[in-house]
Amino acid sequence: MANTREHRYVVTVSWTGNLGSGTSGYRDYARDCEIAVDGKPAIPASADPAFRGDRSRWNPEELLVASLSACHKLSYLHLAAAAGIVVTAYSDHAEGVMEITPAGAGRFTSVMLHPAVTVKADSDIERAHALHERAHEMCFIANSVNFPVGCEPEIKTEG
Repeated sequence: MANTREHRYVVTVSWTGNLGSGTSGYRDYARDCEIAVDGKPAIPASADPAFRGDRSRWNPEELLVASLSACHKLSYLHLAAAAGIVVTAYSDHAEGVMEITPAGAGRFTSVMLHPAVTVKADSDIERAHALHERAHEMCFIANSVNFPVGCEPEIKTEG
């Protein structure tokens, strides 16, 4: 595939949860870590509180849902700009569903995006709405997961 471009992403995840005795017991260590990329602030992370994680830190499940939401937003804003639709506000209340098997393994079964988009008053609302389908097709992260990612957008005009 001569037209394929490859991009690499280097991330360092460092466990910071050794409370003095390492993983000597299930309750003897914290699940905390720092996610770092050169030149950027570190992200404090942990496990979900259901798995003994720190509620005040990001967990991998939240980061996955956030990645899907952010990727869709970036694709959508690009398409809107190219179509001459002026977006003035965008927020998303995304929700992921994960199931845990009796054996303890888990997997996401779905993510639903709920973008609330505000466009200039003279924008083509139908076109603004339709761009979400194309944004989903373009989203790098949604194209990389093995579960459905849905989108229920709300479009409104300024004023």
